[in-house]
Amino acid sequence: MNAIVAFGKFWWDFVVGDDWRTAVLVVVAIVATAAIAHSSVSAWWLMPPAVAGVLYLSLRRAAGR
Repeated sequence: MNAIVAFGKFWWDFVVGDDWRTAVLVVVAIVATAAIAHSSVSAWWLMPPAVAGVLYLSLRRAAGR
């Protein structure tokens, strides 16, 4: 059981890391892309601006602004 708990803690730390907000925004972007793609609309265009926006917000928060 300790190995399972350690494995779960590793993945939590790897995915969430220091900023849970960034992890949540990435999940939201993935879900939005999947929802758009499921509606038979091309969804390739959503992830690049989403990644740029998440990066901007993360850097802005890290800079203290």
